[in-house]
Amino acid sequence: MSPNLALNQIVAERRAEGEDIVHLGFGEARLPVFGPFAEALAAGSRHNAYGPVDGSAQVREAVAGYFTRRRLPTGPEQVIAAPGSKPLLMALQLVLVGDVLLPCPAWNSYRPQAELAGKRVFEVPIPKECGGVPDPARLRAAVQAARAAGGDPRIMVLTLPDNPTGTLAPAHIVRELCAIAEELDLVIVSDEIYRDIVHDPATPVLSPAEVAPERTVVTTGLSKTLALGGWRIGAARFPANPWGERARRGVASVASEVWSTLAAPMQEVAAYAFAEPPEIRQRLADSARLHGSVARAVHGIVTDAGAECRPPAGGFYIYPDFEPLRGALNRRLGVTDSASLFQYLLDEHRIAVLAGHQLGDDPGALRFKIATSLLYGESRELQQQALEAADPVRLPHVAAVLERLRDSFAKLAG
Repeated sequence: MSPNLALNQIVAERRAEGEDIVHLGFGEARLPVFGPFAEALAAGSRHNAYGPVDGSAQVREAVAGYFTRRRLPTGPEQVIAAPGSKPLLMALQLVLVGDVLLPCPAWNSYRPQAELAGKRVFEVPIPKECGGVPDPARLRAAVQAARAAGGDPRIMVLTLPDNPTGTLAPAHIVRELCAIAEELDLVIVSDEIYRDIVHDPATPVLSPAEVAPERTVVTTGLSKTLALGGWRIGAARFPANPWGERARRGVASVASEVWSTLAAPMQEVAAYAFAEPPEIRQRLADSARLHGSVARAVHGIVTDAGAECRPPAGGFYIYPDFEPLRGALNRRLGVTDSASLFQYLLDEHRIAVLAGHQLGDDPGALRFKIATSLLYGESRELQQQALEAADPVRLPHVAAVLERLRDSFAKLAG
């Protein structure tokens, strides 16, 4: 089972046994359903017939408009809608030729998907200043070494902004990676599901599809930006060239045999959401403000406790490294690696995180992912308060759990 889903199950079981666990290990945007989405879903519930495999004309036009507004001119014929971006990423692994280059660490489903498709995976460390992309300085050497050893790396996966580090690759790194892709004939899969959760609205997001449009497929969805994870709505944009059309047809072929079509009621929601009327744009802005505020607060807690951690710029994750406390953690607590740090936090402090080795990181490192989006409250009412608050970290229910985290992480150093 996927590590994050397995951890979610463990937390649910331990909570059912009466344990008070702060769950920070599951990447869900824990916010109430936006009222107009429920209305759109109800309106769509009257449709029970199968629709087009790649989505209705209305949905594909809305998605095309969404990408076009992000400096990616797109026609509806370049789009496929699906039950989430995850199956689209899996379908791409089945359709695209060659082995896979991943940033390390990376979202925990990229590697299993590639391996399920019979591909080899070559990991390249992320740059020091950000995550989500391979370090350009090491990418070329990694490709050359893999090909010399009989591998065939042709697919590079990028995540903008990143899961697990919560950072955003700057434009100069994206441009450098695109230049290497051109040089080494790599195709790019750009996972941009967190694109609309950039904490500072003034921060530019450069998609590789702007730099290398002829070789980049972009995936997105509504799970993170609009908190519709359980509704499973995703989309992909393919290049407007013969290669892109072949890839799009291939993914549509996989879709026809696996998920058939995005569920008809969800198509109603998708057409409304991707069209981005004013109330959706406001919801996106409010959500990004909340995610950024709480992520920055947790970042301050772990760095005050002695961890090294890149400042979050997008999404709702941080990725602390407790290497500066290695000696103290070993002497006092017997913590020596990612797994033992995870277990200590869970058993002694009732804090659940996703251990770094579950994300492809060095098992001996003292790193883990924190999903800060699970701190907004257990009820819809509390979550709505957090979404509407000008300063959500000062709300009593948010401040209380942040103080618990501060106390627990401070104890790591003694």
